Amino acid sequence: MDHGIDALPPSSAPIEPGASAQWAWALIQHRQTILPKRLTDPGPDASQLELIFRAASAAPDHGELVPWRFVVIPMAARARLAQVFADSLLERDPTATPEQLTQARAKAFRGPVLMLAVVRMGSPGDEIPAGERLLSAGCAIQNMLLMATAMGFASALTSGKALQSPGMRSLFTLTPDEQAVCFVSLGTAMRSKSHRQRPEPSRFVSFLADDS
Repeated sequence: MDHGIDALPPSSAPIEPGASAQWAWALIQHRQTILPKRLTDPGPDASQLELIFRAASAAPDHGELVPWRFVVIPMAARARLAQVFADSLLERDPTATPEQLTQARAKAFRGPVLMLAVVRMGSPGDEIPAGERLLSAGCAIQNMLLMATAMGFASALTSGKALQSPGMRSLFTLTPDEQAVCFVSLGTAMRSKSHRQRPEPSRFVSFLADDS
């Protein structure tokens, strides 16, 4: 598996549409979700993560707000997240068993690289509404996933009720207008996974009728 980045062209290099389209198609189709519990070392190193984040910066961003941020959670800090997961479960279900609490904590330790995606939603009446900010964040995340895929890494997005807990907001110092949207996990797949059938465009594309 090749995780190298030495052969990447400069961002200003011209592209050849035909070859680039074929490569992009293969990359997009190859991306798939590998659950965090099935991700192992190695994960992206510091230089690879830098490139992955630079890919995020190329996302569409109306007004150049950069309304999203990513908080990397090193392994040394995972215990703090694990406690938030356990506390959140107890808030939702005071009768949670010790085994269930252990399972909740374990989620914090899955995947070599784990980060939280946060979006600044803004206020009602802002020129750039929350929907556009979320869309920009989604594009940034997809850019990251595709870059990680191109490097040979696997990835997953995960969420859950704990994202909206007071403990999560406190741990990641979310401002009142910020929302935690998902966790992003990166690493090496423990084993290959068959690719799911992609939906046909006819399922999600329609054309507005003309007025004739």
